[in-house]
Amino acid sequence: MKRAIGLLEIKNITKGILVADTMLKAANVELIMSQPLCPGKYVVMVGGDVGAVQSAVRSGKGVGTENIVDEFVLPNIHPDVFQALSGCTEVKQIKSLGVIESYSVASAIIAADTAAKAAAVQLLEVRLARGMGGKAVVSMSGEVGAVTAAVRAGSHAIQDSGFLVDQLVIPAPHQSLHQALF
Repeated sequence: MKRAIGLLEIKNITKGILVADTMLKAANVELIMSQPLCPGKYVVMVGGDVGAVQSAVRSGKGVGTENIVDEFVLPNIHPDVFQALSGCTEVKQIKSLGVIESYSVASAIIAADTAAKAAAVQLLEVRLARGMGGKAVVSMSGEVGAVTAAVRAGSHAIQDSGFLVDQLVIPAPHQSLHQALF
């Protein structure tokens, strides 16, 4: 697994493609994600050694300039984040449900990583801006105390950026809600 990931979220698709090309040419990084998202944004995620990822993100920002919506470089990302991003988490039971809603893809991933590192929770999904007007949602499950601590930590990590929309903890969600969500 890569030691770091970096992401740039761009306002438009054509500039996003240019940013992706620039990032890949700037450093020895692996392309993890390069795709358009709602509402007409573009997201580029790369992985590799911390220095290479930092260099790629810096170069991408240089050509993206005023089109950059949000960004990050995360060294030592929690491994559960990748599974939650791909929607491959096997959900057997939801003891309690925690949700963090964000205005950006980057801030949702930061919130998910922070939450997973803060308490013993299972990340269920990191849903990225598709069909949600550009918003992103992180969901997690576990014991209510752990979920509360994780939601608090993840929300706090993005609160100052202005991208936090809302947060929620449901101690014992109804079974029908579990079936509807996952």
